[in-house]
Amino acid sequence: MSDVVFIAQKLIQCPSITPEDAGAQAYLKSLLEPLGFEIFDLPFEGRGSYPVKNFFARKGTKGPHLCFAGHTDVVPAGDEAAWSVPPFSGTVKGETLIGRGASDMKGQVAAFVAAVQGFLKIEPDFNRGSISILITGDEEKEAVNGTARVLEWMKENGHVPDVCLVGEPSNPDYMGQEVKIGRRGSLTGWLTVRGKQGHVAYPDRAANPLPRLVKYLDKLSSTVLDKGSAFFPPSSFQITTIDVGNTASNVIPAKGTATFNIRFSDRWDFESLKARIKEILDQIDPDYELTFNEGAQSFITQPGVWTSLVADVVERETGHRPAMTTGGGTSDARFVATYCPVVEFGMVNKSIHQVDEHCTLPQLEKCETIYHEILKQYFN
Repeated sequence: MSDVVFIAQKLIQCPSITPEDAGAQAYLKSLLEPLGFEIFDLPFEGRGSYPVKNFFARKGTKGPHLCFAGHTDVVPAGDEAAWSVPPFSGTVKGETLIGRGASDMKGQVAAFVAAVQGFLKIEPDFNRGSISILITGDEEKEAVNGTARVLEWMKENGHVPDVCLVGEPSNPDYMGQEVKIGRRGSLTGWLTVRGKQGHVAYPDRAANPLPRLVKYLDKLSSTVLDKGSAFFPPSSFQITTIDVGNTASNVIPAKGTATFNIRFSDRWDFESLKARIKEILDQIDPDYELTFNEGAQSFITQPGVWTSLVADVVERETGHRPAMTTGGGTSDARFVATYCPVVEFGMVNKSIHQVDEHCTLPQLEKCETIYHEILKQYFN
C-alpha cells in the first residue's frame, strides 16, 4: 500500500463531522513535524458560531511561498446501513477507497501531505522558499471560524503566501478535466407578501397575498440578470421554497414567503445584486418584505503564471489540457482569493456527499504526483 493511500485511510477513520476533529488534525501534525514544519495551532470561536480547530504549518521563512489548503471536516454519513462498508472504515475494495471524505477532501489532503513528504525526501535541505499547509475543521458547515479566521491570523503574522492550491475535488468526470480558477457567488433571499386571512367563499372579506407573490417570482425568474462573462456562466435565479403556513384548501392565507437563491457571476457583488432585486420588485409593488443572507462573493483568479503552471503539470500528468472553470458550489478558495492567486485542483467529484463516497487508488496516486510536480516546477 502506498503512503498516500495509508494517510487517506487514517484520515477517513477519524469521524470528523463538522465541527468535530476526532484526531484528524493531530495525525496530520504528527506527519509534518518530523519534516521540519513549524506548527501553529489556531482554534477559533465566537462571531456567532461554534468553536473550530484549525492549524497552519510552514517550512521555510522566505519567498516564494506556496500554500496547500484544505479541510479535514466531513458531512454526516447519513444512513450508515445504506453503505456497502462502514463509512469511517476507509476500506479498500480492489482499486477503490471507500469512506466519508475519500474525495471531499481527505484524499486530497493525504495527497498534498504525501507530495510534500516525497519532495522533501528528494530535497531534505530545501531552502528555496516556503511550503505551508492550512487545515481547517469547518468548511462543510458555517465556515465562520475556519479558513477565513486562519487567513486573518496569517496576514497579521506575516504568513500570507504568494500562491495557493486548494485541494477540492475539481473534476466532474475524469482527472485533468478542470482547474477551478474562481467560483460563483451565492445570495439567498426571503420574500414575504402579507394579506388578510379569510374563507375562500368570501374573498371580499380577505386579501390573498399569493397572486402578488406569484407576480414577483415570475418577474424575478424571467429577468436576465446578466449574460455571464469570460469565465462565468450567466447568473442563475432559482426559487427553492414557497411557504404559506396553510394546509387547508378553503382558507386564504395571511401571508406567503418564498425562498430563492442566486448563484452570481463576477458582474455582481452583494450590494449591487440586492439593489437590483429590490429594483425589480419595486416595479410591481413596493409593498413586500425582503431579507437576505450573504453566502459568498464571487471571485476569479485571472489566468497567469500560477494558473498556467498548474495547468501545464496537469496536462503532462493526465494527457488532458484542463479547462479553466468557475462552476460548482462555494469553497474556501473564496476566502483565499482576497490574499493571493488561488486555484483548486483535485480528484473526481462524482460521489461527494453520497453513500459510498469513494476515490480510485490510481486517481489518488495521480493526485499526489501532480501536487509533487507542482512543487518541483514552482520552486525550480
